[in-house]
Amino acid sequence: MSTSSPSFPPGAYRFQVRTPDEAVSLIREKLGPAARVVSVNAVAATGIFRFFRAPRLEVVAQIDPPANALAPAPVETFVPLRTAAGDGKPEGSLTGLLRRSGLTETALNRLQSGATWSELTNLPLHRALAETSRLLCEHAGSRPPRAPISRAAFIGSAGVGRTTALCKWLSVEVFRRERMGHVVTVEFEHPNALGPLPVFAEALGVPVAHFPCETQRAVEGGFVYFDLPALSTRHPEHNSKLAEFLDREQVTERVLVLNAAYDRASLREAYAAGKELGATHLAFTHLDEVPQWGKLWDYLFDEDIEPLLLTTGPSLTGESEEDVPAAIARRTLPET
Repeated sequence: MSTSSPSFPPGAYRFQVRTPDEAVSLIREKLGPAARVVSVNAVAATGIFRFFRAPRLEVVAQIDPPANALAPAPVETFVPLRTAAGDGKPEGSLTGLLRRSGLTETALNRLQSGATWSELTNLPLHRALAETSRLLCEHAGSRPPRAPISRAAFIGSAGVGRTTALCKWLSVEVFRRERMGHVVTVEFEHPNALGPLPVFAEALGVPVAHFPCETQRAVEGGFVYFDLPALSTRHPEHNSKLAEFLDREQVTERVLVLNAAYDRASLREAYAAGKELGATHLAFTHLDEVPQWGKLWDYLFDEDIEPLLLTTGPSLTGESEEDVPAAIARRTLPET
């Protein structure tokens, strides 16, 4: 198959894009396969627009002239590479771009310790990003496969969207998987606000029962999901009633719901509290409020907790992804 020639003559070209994926597509389409990326820098909006626009990426790509031809004057002035503070690596390097995508040092160290890292750093930047994306998804999917959940509690701290995540999962079960079952709501000393759950479940034809009630499945092959009070991240002793209920009712599947818009310290606290309660699955909410998703990779490498759901809006149907690693990869790095 022949490759079409680039639309532009040899030289250096500067352009701004929203995502690395957009940069890769633009380079391939406009500059052709011979183009190479020489610089990538984040550019923040100025003035009042900084409150409404996410930072963009300024990319400088180079088309080299044929070996037997004189290089023409570049269309735009070449932009020298700047050095990222602390590591002596150029900001346009793979390491610099991964850091600006929000990837944590933990995830970066995991990549750098792999046998293929040196090969990745020698690839053209757009190819290295695509390979890195696939590598991260492989790391996130390395745990042994599990059967789909069917008897699970949705746990999480106050304000993370536990009940909304449960509603979204109910819509997955009913509309995508054509399964039925019922929901059990539980309260201890304090009321457990159900929000839209009763009305939404009724619309789906899913019964909602208040504990004490039957907690075993009511239909063959059906599901039973539990809406529980919030867990405490600061006072683990307050979670004893949650733990007792889960153990007594033999609810071994436990979906930890995390608000992805929280800062990293709060996320780590909530994650630790969820692990103490025996979390087996993970759901992220409020992704529509998060400009950089790279920080979430750290939570996908734990072999004991399987990613279940990622939600990107307040709607109780849709606006969710079941393939969590692939969704995060699309928002941080190009897939191909």
